[in-house]
Amino acid sequence: MEFGSGGGAGSDGDHDASDSQRRKKRYHRHTANQIQKLEGMFKECPHPDEKQRLQLSRELGLAPRQIKFWFQNRRTQMKAQHERADNCVLRAENDKIRCENIAIREALKNVICPACGVPPLNEDSYFDEHKFRMENAQLKEELDRVSSIAAKCIGRPISQLPPVQPIHVSSLELSMASFGGPGVGGPSLDLDLLPGTTSSAMPSLPYHPTVLSDMDKSLMTDIAANAMEELLRLLQTNEPLWIKSATDGRDVLNLESYERIFPRANSHLKNPDLRIEASRDSGVVIMNGLALVEMFMDPNKFGDLFPTIVSMAKTIEVISSGMLGSQSGSLQLMYKELQVLSPLVQTREFYFLRYCQQIEQGLWAIVDVSYDFPRDNQFTNQCRSHRLPSGCLIQDMPNGYSKVSWVEHVEIEDKAPTHRLYRDLIHSGLAFGAERWLAALQRMCERFACLMVSGTSTRDLEGVIPSPEGKRSMMKLAQRMVNNFCASISTSNGHRWTTLSGMNEVGVRVTIHKSTDPGQPNGVVLSAATTIWLPVSPQNVFNFFKDERTRPQWDVLSNNNAVQEVAHIANGSHPGNCISVLRAFNTSQNNMLMLQESCIDSSGSLVVYSPVDLPSINIAMSGEDPSYIPLLPSGFTISPDGRPEQGNGASTSSCNVHGSGGSLVTVAFQILVSSLPSAKLNLESVNTVNTLIGTTVQQIKAALNCNSS
Repeated sequence: MEFGSGGGAGSDGDHDASDSQRRKKRYHRHTANQIQKLEGMFKECPHPDEKQRLQLSRELGLAPRQIKFWFQNRRTQMKAQHERADNCVLRAENDKIRCENIAIREALKNVICPACGVPPLNEDSYFDEHKFRMENAQLKEELDRVSSIAAKCIGRPISQLPPVQPIHVSSLELSMASFGGPGVGGPSLDLDLLPGTTSSAMPSLPYHPTVLSDMDKSLMTDIAANAMEELLRLLQTNEPLWIKSATDGRDVLNLESYERIFPRANSHLKNPDLRIEASRDSGVVIMNGLALVEMFMDPNKFGDLFPTIVSMAKTIEVISSGMLGSQSGSLQLMYKELQVLSPLVQTREFYFLRYCQQIEQGLWAIVDVSYDFPRDNQFTNQCRSHRLPSGCLIQDMPNGYSKVSWVEHVEIEDKAPTHRLYRDLIHSGLAFGAERWLAALQRMCERFACLMVSGTSTRDLEGVIPSPEGKRSMMKLAQRMVNNFCASISTSNGHRWTTLSGMNEVGVRVTIHKSTDPGQPNGVVLSAATTIWLPVSPQNVFNFFKDERTRPQWDVLSNNNAVQEVAHIANGSHPGNCISVLRAFNTSQNNMLMLQESCIDSSGSLVVYSPVDLPSINIAMSGEDPSYIPLLPSGFTISPDGRPEQGNGASTSSCNVHGSGGSLVTVAFQILVSSLPSAKLNLESVNTVNTLIGTTVQQIKAALNCNSS
């Protein structure tokens, strides 16, 4: 070890005669004996005083300055060694914590809530849930201890005690302020006396499967692979597997050929109580293939893509995450609930496997196939649905579009007869068929394309919606309105309907729930709906509701006042797909506007509207986040009745302008009953709602000259 002498012995060394030669320091190499004694002293005293340094200089034959500088250098060296050691320890600890953090985050990606079957909202909610579970376990132990003591006191087990009756909340009156009329009173009607109603706004899974074993996952992988092979054959084979219908040209599955090609399916086909629905269709979609695949494999995005068909979609467990960037090989166990927008049609529930495979560059296949659990009759659904291999083939096109080929193949066992209004539509396979899926996909992809367009050069928007951000904000607000409307008339397990006395054979069906969504007014919301048949083509019914000039003929709440469209956003190539902001004339509520979205495709149409105050509209038009603007949408759903064309009846009616069958129209209202956290309805108020819908229906029929229907 060598340290600079720093001016000790020899530091004033030789000078060359030349002035240009600088003075050079000479370095002294300490002997091993000197270093040993210095190290020994350093261990005892790293900071020797002047007396100790003088004694060392005499013993070692070194200058006092050399002793001083050696100790300074040694202390600096020791400090550097300690810092390096500390840094190594901290770095190792930091790496360990980082690895643990990554592992926790990866684990949280696969966490599924046991209650609702979805991932937690964030990491904190997961740890909060874990804490609550620990507290619940402690409380349960305390309850067991107290129950044991109580049982000794009363002489029988605590389980035999009568159950605690639920506390009924205060009476609730339906304020007619929403209708522009006075409030009404009457005898209270306890909601619990209305059979089948619920205060839950969000349905939960009717059955939650247990933790999957490795054997379960291996079986699921095999089922998915076999289903993919079957789907590809169904998509790529024509006759004799598929034949063209002589009436409408649709692809119809030849069940005899299917049974020969896929003999394992015989057990499904030989059950006489089962009804088979199979359909196939293809078309071009304005979205690239990979974007479509990503949306299909994300249950939330999948639900947003099909709000009129999918009332709920959840991933229960990810069996395989697939290849990063392509989703190829991704396999998920999922749950979904499919709907027709009417309280008369029960939803269809499926536990199924969704498997994605990239066939080649720019070509993907996604297959769904039912995976049944032993449920012990836990399904309350009136319709047993089993999904045979179904799905789609997505092929990229050079222009950024995609060609989508779709197959729907299900077996249905109806435990209750289908309502006669919807029997033709459902039994024909149109209600849940491939044509409806593809039409909805094409329309929604057009809507997304319009959402992404940055320009606002449309003539109707000039001077009203000032920026592309304002346009996107308005479109997002309208989409939330449509999603809320579709959920409000769903017949899922969380929305059980109660039939009131009505003006026709269907009657008005109501359900209520307490709204806690920040995008809805706080309080108790009543949803009321009825479905009617009209001998008018769906296109003409849609035009009637869409035209603001005819609105006073059916809108009871407008008090026959005319309305004017003050803003317009196109949502697709069809002029009926648009968002409008409407303003009523000659009203006392000049601060209130109407947000409306209308959409139409070959499977049906919607006209949905909601009152929104002027400040909220201004917030959305300025481009701010519209998530907290309260909406309470009402509106209409229109679908073909599914009846074959005939020479008499509907097709010959003077109302049926195009001679293309009649329409099934669902009229639905949502009303904020009260801002109080109550759960009782006033009987006369419920009758008022019944009368409101009845009056609306009569005015619609009168305006369309269909009073006899």
